[in-house]
Amino acid sequence: MSETSASADKNGFQPGVWHFIALVSGNFALALGPWFVRLADTGPVSSAFWRLLLPIPLLAFFAWRSRSPGPLDKRLALLVIAGGCFFAFDLASWHVGIERTRLGNAVLFGNSGSVILMIWGLIALRRAPSGREFTGVAMALSGAAILLGRSLEISQQSFIGDLFCLAAGLFYAFYLLPAQRARTQLGQWSVLLLVSLAASPILLGIALAAGEPVLPSSAGWQPLVMLALSSQVIGQGLIVFSLRHFSPLIIGMALLLQPAIGASVGWAVFGEMLAPLDILGMVMVGAALVLARSSTGGARAPRRA
Repeated sequence: MSETSASADKNGFQPGVWHFIALVSGNFALALGPWFVRLADTGPVSSAFWRLLLPIPLLAFFAWRSRSPGPLDKRLALLVIAGGCFFAFDLASWHVGIERTRLGNAVLFGNSGSVILMIWGLIALRRAPSGREFTGVAMALSGAAILLGRSLEISQQSFIGDLFCLAAGLFYAFYLLPAQRARTQLGQWSVLLLVSLAASPILLGIALAAGEPVLPSSAGWQPLVMLALSSQVIGQGLIVFSLRHFSPLIIGMALLLQPAIGASVGWAVFGEMLAPLDILGMVMVGAALVLARSSTGGARAPRRA
């Protein structure tokens, strides 16, 4: 017991009850995002546009309150804006995938950027993976193969949806790389604000080019407002509050709440049934995400917003 406490003190991880509640609640709020995407009657990319545009005034206020003294580093700002372009493609791919596959799959594959970052880090360091890293990659590939095979059994549309969500995970990894570098100097809210300002017009352009309806009709604004609040303000805000108080392993384990909640919503609301093989695939990919966050220092990485 004393050894665990000493380790926690050494690493600076001393969470309280409110930090734990914030961590769980933040993951719960983020997991509801795909549900609101389906409830909205705009196009999927259009819902991603409103998801980023609507919270901008709040993000601007938070960024102003937490701003650091001195002039803005323009090179870092441009780096974040470049990351925002990848985030736009991430959200566009993910929201299209949400419409075409099961919610549990969408959440798992959409968060696969952690595993991709771990692989990218090994390539950049030019070294062979450790035992834990090799296990994580093997479990991710095996679990993804199981889920993709099951989706192809259900319908070709579900399989294509999974591929869109996997593409979103790839784009998300390329968003994380510049965002991680800029976050410590610009601050979390400043990064999110710049990303939203850069990504929202790109998403609007994609939606218009695809001929999607941009304005809501019979469903109204409620799903879009709830999407913006749950995914961009409440979920992200609670995660930001709790993030630095937990180790990467705990953050990775908390991440597993999202696919579990997504699968539960898919079953309860949309009648998406999971077979034992689906659960096995989700567990394998989820475990790989935990290992990846532990290996890449995921406690400091921005979460899916």
